[in-house]
Amino acid sequence: MKVLFATAELAPLVKVGGLADASAGLVDALRRKGIEVDIVLPDYGECPLESAESHELRVPRWAGPAAVRQGRLGGVEVSLVAVPRMARPHPYLDAKGRGWADNELRFLAFSMAVAAWATITSPDVIHLNDWHTGATLGFLDDPPPSVLTIHNLAYQGTTTGDRLELFTRRAEAYDRGGETNPLAGAINLADRVITVSPTFATESLTPDGGFGLHELLEAKGEAFSGILNGIDTGIWNPATDPHLDEHFDVDSHNRKRDLRRSLVTELGWEPSAEPLIGMVTRLTDQKGVDLALEATSILDDVGARMVLLGSGEQSLAKAARHIADEHADRFVFRDGYDERLAHRIFGGSDLYLMPSRFEPSGLTQMQAMRYGSIPVVTDVGGLHDTVTDAGHFPLEGNGFVAGDVNGPAIRDALGRAVTGWRDPARRTEIIRRGMGHDWSWGVPAGLYRDVYDEITSVR
Repeated sequence: MKVLFATAELAPLVKVGGLADASAGLVDALRRKGIEVDIVLPDYGECPLESAESHELRVPRWAGPAAVRQGRLGGVEVSLVAVPRMARPHPYLDAKGRGWADNELRFLAFSMAVAAWATITSPDVIHLNDWHTGATLGFLDDPPPSVLTIHNLAYQGTTTGDRLELFTRRAEAYDRGGETNPLAGAINLADRVITVSPTFATESLTPDGGFGLHELLEAKGEAFSGILNGIDTGIWNPATDPHLDEHFDVDSHNRKRDLRRSLVTELGWEPSAEPLIGMVTRLTDQKGVDLALEATSILDDVGARMVLLGSGEQSLAKAARHIADEHADRFVFRDGYDERLAHRIFGGSDLYLMPSRFEPSGLTQMQAMRYGSIPVVTDVGGLHDTVTDAGHFPLEGNGFVAGDVNGPAIRDALGRAVTGWRDPARRTEIIRRGMGHDWSWGVPAGLYRDVYDEITSVR
């Protein structure tokens, strides 16, 4: 079976958020299951490929000139699509952290080029990811069976209604209140729509959780469902991770004490027996970063320290820097994304804070548990599907869950987590449950393969 898998991000080539890791992990697992996957993503420029071949694409003038470069990157076969204005230093944001003014047109052109590439390659299935690729089905006269995976409903690529004139097939599917909505159109046209956790699928059918698209999703009926993401357990493996000074597994997780000592020294602190709270995230309202910063107020009271690594909204970065300056003995902020430091935070932290306002799947809570860091989360989306409160369910708990998405509830959960961590026997039980679970892409990839088989068998 041949699958054209279109996405805007792919780790480690281009990574802004979880879409990059999810795309890379799923594609790798699908290929291991014998599926021939052509992973297609934008050519953002300055990316040399090994054994590259170039192909011109026939597209309308507004989307061209367009071409595909096929080759290997770090041993992985990829197809990079070049269209006008796509090559930028950041996929979505300018130097001031604002979205490029022409983002919607850039990705409409990319979708047009993906459709042209699909016409040449004739895949058995087209698998689209998020709004960046959603317009593809509107540029195909006779599309093959199709799957749309929604990683984040909040971003839909909405633009002006005059862009509907660009579509060559069923433009009405993309008309949302007189505006052009690539994600809504893809929901309308795809044979199967999948989001990245069962609970987020349920939340998406509500007015609050559907971001204005809940009625479209409800209309899909059984063609809409949730498949929980996995993580790449080859990359995220504390027993072999090259970024760690000390390696460990579920039976030797006590070695994390040495990793904590190394990490806090790197962060400029003196080593101590106090628990370390880690957080690696994009600085956005969705991730509850403001709530996490509020929670730093209890660090003195509970006797813990915290490190935050991330980039994004400048107002949140400014607030984090201020707290780090005022409470340097308790809180460290590192602005930006550092892959090495991210791995070291997972390995060296005792608790992992993830106070998301909504979370379609979440990957970092799974990465944290894989590294023996106990998650403290809100009860939303994929966090609900992966984290069970150890206080309420002592025989199966693998973390701590806030009773609500607000400051007091998160501070309460964090306090309970510190107390639980200070009990060695209880800590060991919680860590073992998290580390012992299979968080890999094996099961999700099998479910996606079943979806491919289903939609191709009925055509």
